[in-house]
Amino acid sequence: MNILIVDDIHPVFIEQAEALGYHCDYQPAIKPDEAYAILGEYEGLVIRSKFLVDKKVLDLATKLRFICRAGAGMDNIDEHYAQQKGIILINAPEGNRDAVGEHAVGMLLSLMNNFNRADREIRHGIWKREANRGYELRGKTVGIIGYGFMGSSFAKKLAGFDVNVIAYDKYKTGFSDQYAREVSMEEIVKHSDVLSLHVPLTRETNGLVDDEYLFHFKKPFFLLNTSRGKVVKTQAVLNAIRDGKVLGAGLDVLEVEKFPALGEQLWFEELKQSGKVLLTPHVAGWTFDSYRRISEVMAEKLAQIKP
Repeated sequence: MNILIVDDIHPVFIEQAEALGYHCDYQPAIKPDEAYAILGEYEGLVIRSKFLVDKKVLDLATKLRFICRAGAGMDNIDEHYAQQKGIILINAPEGNRDAVGEHAVGMLLSLMNNFNRADREIRHGIWKREANRGYELRGKTVGIIGYGFMGSSFAKKLAGFDVNVIAYDKYKTGFSDQYAREVSMEEIVKHSDVLSLHVPLTRETNGLVDDEYLFHFKKPFFLLNTSRGKVVKTQAVLNAIRDGKVLGAGLDVLEVEKFPALGEQLWFEELKQSGKVLLTPHVAGWTFDSYRRISEVMAEKLAQIKP
């Protein structure tokens, strides 16, 4: 049983997979065309986010029995076609949920207290106390969209801040727990002082946060997106910041990522200049700890598949 690994993963996966009797061909720098030429030789495929598994790839991989996605999102896999072909899909949201939850809390605290701006000003000889007065989390209502591994992890991390956490999930019911209360989308829109997105990228969530969506919120709020960039229309967020509807935005993901393509977007200059946006390069779930844990989770799930 041969596994082709086309992206960087922690070696613990290879160790545990080979202990199960698999042979791992580790080629993290392989180019797509090179991978296409040899896919037919493998029963397993391990990917992260850069490798697109579409119908073409699935048709070339004639022996493929399973695909392991080192992470949570499955939007770079044609899940429906893979399932039609009887291919088992494995992902590892358990592996980076704590990383995402902590990252979201960090972004929120930074936004609410102007950490980045204050630091930058002091380094340039500017000392402004009043202009950098912040907000406290205590007593605020945090709205979470999507209450899976990531959303619930964020809620748990907020437990010590004395906040009211409410959550909406279109595909789940009865999920209220000690960390969050299940509500309707209408209640999210009406009550949220903070909105945090934890949804996969699907046809329904693509462009979810646009001008119309933001218009309906009843009070100014802080926005966090650690899910997928295309869930949020960046220009709509910038418009809402100008209008005072969004007090600050923490964006770990963007509609277009990496340069030079990002720098070519019409909204990038405004995004870059905005003092009310905090940006990170799609690293919320990518810590030294999650790097190993994701591979451990994948190996654990692989062990449950019959050879």
